[in-house]
Amino acid sequence: MHIVSRQPSERTPVARAPARMAPLAVLPIFLALKGKRAIVAGGTEAAAWKAELLAAAGACVHVYARHGDLIHAFAERLEDPDCQSYVHHDRPWGADIFADGAVAVIDAATDAEAEAFSRAARAAGVPVNVIDRPAFCQFSFGTIVNRSPVVVGISTDGAAPVLGQALRRKIETLLPASLADWAALAQSMRATIAERLRPGRGRRDFWERFSDRAFGPAPRAEDAQDLVAAIDQIAGNADVGRGRVTLVGAGPGDPELLTLKAVRALQAADVILFDDLVSDEVLELARREAKRILVGKRGGRESCRQDDINDLMVRLAGAGRRVVRLKSGDPTLFGRAGEEIAQLQAAGIPVDIVPGITAGIAMAAALGISLTHRGHAKSVRFVTGHSRRGGLPEDVDWRAIADPSATTIFYMSGRTAGAITDRLVALGLSPDTPAAVASALSRPEQTLVSTRLKDLAAVVASIGLSQPVAIGIGQAFGATGALTCNQEQPSQTAAARRA
Repeated sequence: MHIVSRQPSERTPVARAPARMAPLAVLPIFLALKGKRAIVAGGTEAAAWKAELLAAAGACVHVYARHGDLIHAFAERLEDPDCQSYVHHDRPWGADIFADGAVAVIDAATDAEAEAFSRAARAAGVPVNVIDRPAFCQFSFGTIVNRSPVVVGISTDGAAPVLGQALRRKIETLLPASLADWAALAQSMRATIAERLRPGRGRRDFWERFSDRAFGPAPRAEDAQDLVAAIDQIAGNADVGRGRVTLVGAGPGDPELLTLKAVRALQAADVILFDDLVSDEVLELARREAKRILVGKRGGRESCRQDDINDLMVRLAGAGRRVVRLKSGDPTLFGRAGEEIAQLQAAGIPVDIVPGITAGIAMAAALGISLTHRGHAKSVRFVTGHSRRGGLPEDVDWRAIADPSATTIFYMSGRTAGAITDRLVALGLSPDTPAAVASALSRPEQTLVSTRLKDLAAVVASIGLSQPVAIGIGQAFGATGALTCNQEQPSQTAAARRA
């Protein structure tokens, strides 16, 4: 994974080239075989299945095998006068069979035969597959999900064929059979779209509308009419080329916690301005062609100036770009979204907000508790743990936060954990009030510690500040069994529980 590093003196947004693709074990390539000559040697069940796949792709399959060596079902298929996709040659394969071949497949009896067939095919310039002998193959057959003209191929590079089958079953359930009809409709509309809509934003807007429908019921006549009307609307809409900004919540880090709307926004973006805390796994879901710009903002570190970020969004959207401002957690919680929205609106830039899962909610889920447990809490508060100067914020009603019937989540609070404890205890909150500290929520290195208010500073010191830290305080945090390790020695910090 490509990671951008910044020198401490840098205070401006940093562009990074999209990591378009992680290393691939194999390259998936889809061959157009309609009307082309495919060669299959052997009469076994495995050879028959490969021949059937090639015929299903429109190839004219030439089968080389003695009649007596064909399994019964294969022989019947080859002798069927109505089956025009096969030509049977009642002879063994030889070096003369590869002329004009698009692909060649054999179920070889021995490694020697496999090697000879592979050498002969390669010498003729024909891609070759030797069934169940990958050392002699130039290509392999993956597991297939067929919604033709939509075809999904799955490969585990031979490492776990059963896993490939499991993936196929999973994808089969996600892709309705009607997707084939939608894909056929898309194919029939391509000429009209090419004629009416110029490449770029207009076409992408149309295909996004199309895709929103494609996972529903099979297309009806009204759907085709609506899509034609959409082409007319987009073609005549002068605002299609206008830029806009979408503030998207990236959640705490786990890409599976993104909303579907967030994924759609990432897939539609021309430019993504992302924070330091956004995980690479989340960025992997973005459109490959989108430009990515790091606009890092981290407490206690050199960060991009907010004014620079605001100006960049206005400039990019003003140039007609579709911009995603990707923020860790939820964009409206301690993400300076208010300042960004105000400047965008002042510049006449349309702006949307896609909410995300914030750290407090992720903490509750990780601990398996309810922040508003009826027996423990009457309210929930999300509070910043530091001011602009780095200490405790003084424009907060600390007496209200010390309410023992409330649950409070402190954000950006690692450096002020001790000061939070001192302030709340001074206002009457019991030092033994249940608390929790979370670091790197939802990520592989996640750490959760259940503790007491009086031990917060020690817990944070033991975890460190290399990852974002959130602190929860309130009786709700005593509702989890994770506190049992504290009860025998209440003055001791609970051991870190990694999830």
